[in-house]
Amino acid sequence: MSEFDEKLQAVLARDFPGFEQLVKSERLSGGASQETYRIEAIVKGEPKYLAMRRAPGGESVVPSPGHPGLAAEALLMRTALQAGVPEPKVYSVLDKNDGLGDGFVMEWLDGVTLGAKVVRDPSLDQIRPTLARRCGEILAKIHSIELDASGVSEVLDLVSPVDYVNQTWERYQEYETAQPMIDYTGRWLLDNLSAEFEPCLVHNDFRNGNVMFDQDGIVAVLDWEVAHIGDPMRDLGWICTNSWRFGRSDLPVGGFGSYQDLFDGYESVSGKKIDPERVRWWEVFGSFWWAVGCLGMAEHYRSGPDKTVERPAIGRRSSECQVDCVNLLIPGSVELIGPSNQTESDEMPRVEELLASVREFLRQDVMNETSGRTNFLARVASNSLDIAIREQQIKPQLAAAADKRIRAMFNSNDSLAELRWALTRGLRDKTIALDTPGLEEYLRFSVVNQAAIDQPGYSGFKTAVS
Repeated sequence: MSEFDEKLQAVLARDFPGFEQLVKSERLSGGASQETYRIEAIVKGEPKYLAMRRAPGGESVVPSPGHPGLAAEALLMRTALQAGVPEPKVYSVLDKNDGLGDGFVMEWLDGVTLGAKVVRDPSLDQIRPTLARRCGEILAKIHSIELDASGVSEVLDLVSPVDYVNQTWERYQEYETAQPMIDYTGRWLLDNLSAEFEPCLVHNDFRNGNVMFDQDGIVAVLDWEVAHIGDPMRDLGWICTNSWRFGRSDLPVGGFGSYQDLFDGYESVSGKKIDPERVRWWEVFGSFWWAVGCLGMAEHYRSGPDKTVERPAIGRRSSECQVDCVNLLIPGSVELIGPSNQTESDEMPRVEELLASVREFLRQDVMNETSGRTNFLARVASNSLDIAIREQQIKPQLAAAADKRIRAMFNSNDSLAELRWALTRGLRDKTIALDTPGLEEYLRFSVVNQAAIDQPGYSGFKTAVS
């Protein structure tokens, strides 16, 4: 038995009633921000499956604003279960003496959590039309939890909408990358802010992919790691954000339902009327927040202990969120830049051939011979090579065309990189107005074409060029 399993077995023996033996622990493929394990144990002579959620690399993390920690997450799940929210039972919360880092062990539940499967699996065909309403009902229950009586107010911070925009924007600025569409969206959010809200418990990541479904409805609400106290409309806007529709942009609620069904479910439990414009504001914020969150994954790859191939791949998904911001705020026609003719090169082998050979090795040899997390990461790695190939083919022409457009806004001979930074800083300090001539056209062009490199199959990209 490995040292990891020995420590895990000691925790289970201490906290799990009837525990006899650890049979196996396996890290699962999902969970870019936290580790998830499936645990097989013998309890009272019978096989029993459990789940463990753990900080990356087995860290012990000091709670910080926006990240209350896994012990707080366990408390929230227990509290939500008592309020009638479907949740797995939490059996054990790890402490530093366990030697496993931060985390907790909980009941294993069966159901569908993969977002793409939720929107397409035939087994959910009968229940799918009711899911948006059911999500609204569950969110109303979450938002009704008493903050002080439950102890939630002791572990979570109050984050107002204006603070949330500013915190997200400031976090992005720490990455020292010029992404003008993020700054444009931050300006728009502050200019169109409604300060009115009744502070509630906000799950803050309630979306398709973090809710477990089966043929009877909602099995469990998962991943409370970024919960806070704030505007409850954040949760309604987030589940409508296009990133979590998994290709079904015609069904705004998680790719499986309508706004009205979500609102009707929420109103039926809460007794409160929904303002669709507030939800739309939070939908825009959702794409803004996840655009920054994706960049955070790339930053974590550079500086964090868990350097998986998944993190930089998610970093490139920032362009998906930015194209969603384009579609929500500055829709319009856009010129697409095509790939150059790489076959004119006399290199043998050409760079794209080297990349393609590794990609095919991963997709054919590695994926055919592996399963579980290794198989998943091989797919992620092969997709990253696709991005690298498209970037080599498209980026030079895109840079030249973008240079012409941004130069039209500045009387300068600076490089494209310098002009992007000038635009970024001007949006931040408000010396460049959102209605500056040429700004929207440049942003739309540069963001949509970057998405063509990073994620040409993404529904938001298809919407932008339709």
